[in-house]
Amino acid sequence: MTTHEFTAWPKTPRLFRTVVVTEKLDGSNAAIHISTVTHDTHFGFPADSYSVAVDGQRYVLTAQSRSRVITPGKGKDNFGFAGWVYENAEGLVRALGTGLHFGEWWGSGIQRGYGLTDRRFSLFNTDRHKDVNVRLGNAIVEPAPVLYQGEFSEYRIKAELRALKANGSVAAPGIMNPEGICVWHSQTRQVFKVTLDNNDAGKWETA
Repeated sequence: MTTHEFTAWPKTPRLFRTVVVTEKLDGSNAAIHISTVTHDTHFGFPADSYSVAVDGQRYVLTAQSRSRVITPGKGKDNFGFAGWVYENAEGLVRALGTGLHFGEWWGSGIQRGYGLTDRRFSLFNTDRHKDVNVRLGNAIVEPAPVLYQGEFSEYRIKAELRALKANGSVAAPGIMNPEGICVWHSQTRQVFKVTLDNNDAGKWETA
């Protein structure tokens, strides 16, 4: 038997709030978990997570793709992302700190490649990581390129789409036909993808 309980309609978010527009990159969605621990153990963490000591503090790092936790090795990794995380664990701890860090893993040998000879881990939280710019191994860690930040404006969003269409990629200058943009809406905390099409409207999707 079920019961009916009062359920309030959720607060309606306001559309005209801060948005961050970044270039949508054609790579592979990835993330790094970084946590502190009080002793050298992986208890409570996925098997094969990586542990490293930095300035006397022990950290555990776990890598993931869009759909699963990943580890180095053929058939277990995601374009070598986990291997790169483990090899550069100390540098990542120093650059990013603790938390869950989402980004796009792209560049040489990943999807379209963008003509690069190395790779990039472009971080989605551009406010938190605005000062991050470091090379670790064969990859550069930095925020995704911000095209516009301010109050929601359909005009500005379409203007950035037109600029990408006309001028090509901002992240990889000289590369034409970029994917489109991502729009982070601060109040709903959602990301919307807008891919380029044959008109100025673009194709909107939730990420």
